[in-house]
Amino acid sequence: MSSSGSQPPVEPTPAPAAVPQAVRATLLATEHWSLLGTRGTVWSEVMSRISIHLTVASASLVVIALVTQASGFGTAFKVLSIGLSSAVLVLGTLTAVRVHNASVDDTMLVIGMNRLRAAYLEMDPTLADYFVTSWHDDQAGVMRTYTLGTRPAVSHRLGSTTMFVNIVNTMVAGTLGALISNAAGAGPTVVAIVGTISGLAYLAATIEAARRTFARPSIDAHFPSPGA
Repeated sequence: MSSSGSQPPVEPTPAPAAVPQAVRATLLATEHWSLLGTRGTVWSEVMSRISIHLTVASASLVVIALVTQASGFGTAFKVLSIGLSSAVLVLGTLTAVRVHNASVDDTMLVIGMNRLRAAYLEMDPTLADYFVTSWHDDQAGVMRTYTLGTRPAVSHRLGSTTMFVNIVNTMVAGTLGALISNAAGAGPTVVAIVGTISGLAYLAATIEAARRTFARPSIDAHFPSPGA
């Protein structure tokens, strides 16, 4: 007889049954569509932010033009142009930060989809001939997916949304530097030099920030490219 406080014997946990290939394919495809949907939502929001930024910049130019027609290039023009340029630069910098974060998120989503393609190949290795994107989750695999292996990586970077926003902000930063130096009484040569240096300094800072972010691997690669 067992005591009243004794516990019933614990049954051993049965080994999990093998998941059918059809179920695995369905789960992987569901995750793939989830990543695609997330990617589309992210860039839809980013494009809205960029549109707002460009609209504000355009409206600022219109306001400055109207004020200039009414009062010339006097004190009102200098104060208004410097203030609006500063506001546009701040807004543009915040937009650039959002685009930068979206680019990081997009890289992670691409890594996830590359891993899913690796899983598809584990189920059916003959699918390799049908993929135009990569199934490797390292940096080389990510760039292969972005460029489809048809164009150099530098072309992808120069034509990216991040570079576009940074170039717009660079022009605003250079203009702001020139306006401030002009308001301080500097001559045309000094104004041109200060404006150029201000713009280039802003561009160099943003490029360096992006380089530091993307120079290091996002996560450890589980399916590295051959020879990596």
